[in-house]
Amino acid sequence: MWVNNLSFDKNYSHKDEGKIYQFWLDNDVFLSDDKSEKESYCVVMPPPNITGSLHLGHALNQTIQDILIRFKRMCGFEVLFLPGTDHASIATEVKILENMRNEGLYKKDLGREDFLKKAWDWKEKYGGKIIEQIKKLGTSCDWRRERFTKDEICSNAVSEFFVRLYKKGLIYRGARIVNWCPNCLTSISDAEVEYKEFDDFLFTINYYICDDKLSKTSVFLSVATTRPETIFADVALAVNPKDERYSRMIGKSVFIPIENRIIPVVSDESIDIDYGTGVLKVTPGHSFEDFEIGIRHNFNVLTVINEDGTMNDNCKNYGGFDRFKVRELICEELNNSGFLQKKEKIVHNVGCCYRCGTVIEPMVSTQWFVKMNGLAKNAIDIVKNGDIVFAPKHFEKVHFHWMENIKDWCISRQLWWGHRIPAWYCGECNHITVSKNNPKKCENCNSKNIKQDEDILDTWFSSALWPFSVFGWPDSDYDKKFFPTNTLVTGRDIIFFWVSRMIFSSLELTNKIPFKHVLIHGLVRDGQGRKMSKSLGNGIDPIEVIDNYGADALRISLISGLTLGNDTRFSNEKLEGSKNFLNKVWNASRYVHMNVKNLNIKFEDLEIKSLKLTHNLWILSKFSSLIDEIYKNFDEFELGLIFQKIYDFFWDDFCDWYLEIVKFDFKSGEEKVLETSKVVFYLLINILKVLHPFAPFITEKIFKIFNSDPCVSISVSKFPKPIKFKDTKSESKISEIINIIKKIRVWNNENLNDKNTRPDAYILCDENRKVLLKQYENIIIAFTKLKNLFFINNFDSGKFENKNFNLIFTDNFEIYVSLPRDKEKTEILSFLAKEIEGANSRLDKYKKLIDDKNFQSKAPEKVRRDISEKFYALNVKIEKLKEEKNKYTDEG
Repeated sequence: MWVNNLSFDKNYSHKDEGKIYQFWLDNDVFLSDDKSEKESYCVVMPPPNITGSLHLGHALNQTIQDILIRFKRMCGFEVLFLPGTDHASIATEVKILENMRNEGLYKKDLGREDFLKKAWDWKEKYGGKIIEQIKKLGTSCDWRRERFTKDEICSNAVSEFFVRLYKKGLIYRGARIVNWCPNCLTSISDAEVEYKEFDDFLFTINYYICDDKLSKTSVFLSVATTRPETIFADVALAVNPKDERYSRMIGKSVFIPIENRIIPVVSDESIDIDYGTGVLKVTPGHSFEDFEIGIRHNFNVLTVINEDGTMNDNCKNYGGFDRFKVRELICEELNNSGFLQKKEKIVHNVGCCYRCGTVIEPMVSTQWFVKMNGLAKNAIDIVKNGDIVFAPKHFEKVHFHWMENIKDWCISRQLWWGHRIPAWYCGECNHITVSKNNPKKCENCNSKNIKQDEDILDTWFSSALWPFSVFGWPDSDYDKKFFPTNTLVTGRDIIFFWVSRMIFSSLELTNKIPFKHVLIHGLVRDGQGRKMSKSLGNGIDPIEVIDNYGADALRISLISGLTLGNDTRFSNEKLEGSKNFLNKVWNASRYVHMNVKNLNIKFEDLEIKSLKLTHNLWILSKFSSLIDEIYKNFDEFELGLIFQKIYDFFWDDFCDWYLEIVKFDFKSGEEKVLETSKVVFYLLINILKVLHPFAPFITEKIFKIFNSDPCVSISVSKFPKPIKFKDTKSESKISEIINIIKKIRVWNNENLNDKNTRPDAYILCDENRKVLLKQYENIIIAFTKLKNLFFINNFDSGKFENKNFNLIFTDNFEIYVSLPRDKEKTEILSFLAKEIEGANSRLDKYKKLIDDKNFQSKAPEKVRRDISEKFYALNVKIEKLKEEKNKYTDEG
């Protein structure tokens, strides 16, 4: 077994991560229990496409979810992290067709049944790749419950969804735009479109504004298009409402060149400000993008191209000509009429029929739709009421915008891989029978001459049911434990496509919310803030990162610096930093283990009330504050902030200060050793626990070295609870010691050319503070490389006439550090000048607050008094520094 004979090697290695993950699986660490009486916490994984490979966006999404799950598991919740994958109609069919073409096979020739058999074979062979990659990240899913959007359970839910909405009159058939091949004379699916690079032209055409009397003005809008032949089907010009260049044009009208038909200028957020002129000619009958704009603005659809690729009679004198020939002829007419501003060469990708290579033509055809008005209103109200909360909150506006402006949802797709529409057409009476079960006859006339719709449902139709279909809805017990779920973690780019649809689908079908919180994260960009892409060559493969650095390094690199909703940066430098942090965790744990392994200390042995050493009370007080903040930040989903606080406490407080201080305890008498050993052991185990959700592998490995039970995992140990211990006196005392050390270290770096020089230092202090300083005298000397340290009640420079001194101030002490005789006076004066300048700067800030009437009237009395005391103390400090400076000036 992996846990046998574990020990601290000199250096940490991530090569055991696979064995650690198998240890979790073997010990059922991730399993959930429907019958548990514990409070539940459930996250349903956004299902990645079965065609996909893990990218950094996936890795970030999975890491955030797993951090939440591991935290809640350790907090005593009955947790479920439910995994699954999406059948991804278009993406999968493209992959399958690529494989088929390599074998000389084509979809239509193969037939639907044989094609679907090949599709399932492909899914079984390749569909699990991304799941195995997700496991390498350390995600703690209950893999027994893994779902697939086309498995029997989910497919049953999809059919039920369609039938219910159809019977309620919420699903209907209507016109829609599809890909049409003028050569094959058939519509083809998106998956059957191949994009090829073409040398082409971009035409910039002037559309003149008309005035209130419908007369042409001298003002025009320029439109860049590659398809001037469709100008006769234009119904509008569209600009982005955020484009300040055209804000005054919105609501005006223009003349279509050549035809002189008047069309409106509208605003639409889909318009790319940076493409062409930023003005789009809207042609719903011959463009997918324009069709959607047309739906949003209720435009009529005009067509000018026939099924065979020739122009129809709606385009002036060009009827019967081939569409590409007309492009040339119209270009000439536009140029001769003064409407063509310019014609420039471009290279762009054009969609072609995968069978014959013909450039496809968007055409309008009949499709299935969902009526959205009532569904959208429910989705708006539930969020406005606070039943579903977005984090960050401002992303609610994206949901509201789409739901408030939504048009009916087209749910049919001309593909074979997916959920086939459960509708049958009667060849006798034309009635449509919609049923979950395959009907044998028409429900209207009983004719057996019925045929099922060839189309399938939009992938998002099944994904919209994901939060409850995975539990077996519409079965009666689907919601017995884990539904509604707790938290959805997703990217901001699919709020409308997925999040909003899950909300209204759940409300419609279950009368419950699908989840309570929606966490939105941004993109993962490179170290320079650029989007990762093949063209830039800045892409990073997360599996390579895991192989080279380990999953823990990847996880904390992704989460470090993360703020919800914002893009995060990822770089090799960040990975190196994460690697160094993990090595620090390993080495610190190794040091603690070396000092406590033979003492037979138990985790429960620590009794805070019995502690005597100030630094032990200090570090526990600091740790107590950290735990309070962790719980607070988890409630607010500030995971990046939590990790930063853990990092700072561990690296700065625990390692750089506390472990260095306790080295003196371990060298001292038995009483100090025992007390400090209990504290350091308690702290390390708890640090491992708070770090575990972020870096599960290394924390598990170290935990197992300290824990003799081979089956106990840190994953199911208790997360540290707030201990409500606050010792401000100890915090203040150790803070003073640290401040003294830091000040002297800075002075050493700035004033000692010879690093082997060990100066003397004299600290001016009263008797009470002298007790504290004496307690940590050896530590101060060791940390600052002093030769001697003296504590004095007053400073008489006459007693030290053979020495030069610099005066250093902390908040509570004056420190006189001896200078070597060869130290240049100019350097001393420079040092003092910097000290005076810094003190004066702080003095000015305090002075402004004291003079600020608003501050004086609103600030609490304690705060005002504190500012005044600091102001007067600084005045005294500045005078002493000036005296010191004058002493050296007078010597000159």
